Amino acid sequence: MRYTKLPGTSIEVSKICLGTMTWGEQNTEAEGHAQLDYAIDQGINFIDTAELYSVPSRAETYGSTERIIGSWLKNRGKRDDLIIASKIVGPAAMSKHIRTGGYTKEEFKDAIHKSLKRLQTDYLDLYQLHWPERNTNYFGKLGYTHNPDEEWKDNFAEVLGYLQDFVSEGLIRHVGVSNETAYGLSRYMEESRKGLPKMITVQNPYNLLNRKDEIGLTEVMQREEVGYLAYSPLGFGTLSGKYIEQKDTEASRINKFPQYSRYSNEQAVEATKRYLDLGKKHDLSLTQMALAFVTDRPFMTANIIGATNLEQLKENIDSVNIQLSSELLEEIEAIHNAIPNPAP
Repeated sequence: MRYTKLPGTSIEVSKICLGTMTWGEQNTEAEGHAQLDYAIDQGINFIDTAELYSVPSRAETYGSTERIIGSWLKNRGKRDDLIIASKIVGPAAMSKHIRTGGYTKEEFKDAIHKSLKRLQTDYLDLYQLHWPERNTNYFGKLGYTHNPDEEWKDNFAEVLGYLQDFVSEGLIRHVGVSNETAYGLSRYMEESRKGLPKMITVQNPYNLLNRKDEIGLTEVMQREEVGYLAYSPLGFGTLSGKYIEQKDTEASRINKFPQYSRYSNEQAVEATKRYLDLGKKHDLSLTQMALAFVTDRPFMTANIIGATNLEQLKENIDSVNIQLSSELLEEIEAIHNAIPNPAP
């Protein structure tokens, strides 16, 4: 395994982070525990979860992933060896069964204490806002469409102030954002200069089919020394090539949950075919090539991988040892330039 540090901290994290959002839906508790055992044996020390998980979000399974991690922690007793990140949901129809108040002091208190209880721990190393409260371009939107009638408040300082209280209490160590834009991160940076906590990471989707954050966000992150945590590095499994090569099953995510069609449009499929052929040309599986590409981006702190079985998990983790040649990287850029960001 390779390691790096969360920016501005002494916290060392594995370059591969274990994503957990299938646990409690596509994976049982026993399977989640087996994944944790295997990942940690391979040197992974960074675990990402959220109160929303498992996915897709349902009232019946709300918090199930954190509970699975919590029961593992209770049995194994390895808490201080791990870096655990979780998230509070933002306002949305899909999360109204969890909370509807937005990022208020009361909602933070409720969310943090419930996550700690489910995880059976006294603290979280990284606590993230799952998505912005305001209207902006995330969850599949490439461009921002302004709504002059939107009712929203500039509460960036307020949110950081609330989070400061929980940092002071020792319940969370550091804070970050998810599904955030260059504007949102810049506003948080501006407010943090006034003595408030700094958002030290951004967790956004990033993969061969979605590199839109390179347009503006990655400059802000690198100049402000903020880390990037990439989720969906395989685009819901699309970049394993299994759907194109017809190696998918009824249990494969897009087949099981057809609403996740983000990476299945015509342009994305064409780009995936080209990347698949490119990997074969260089004797690499598409999974290995796609994950190695994400892990070695200059702005990348950790690549959040997920799997529904141990075979997938092994291949995903092993990708940390692959270094793509300059020739291959140039060929990836050629495909990207021909079909840029087909699946934001």
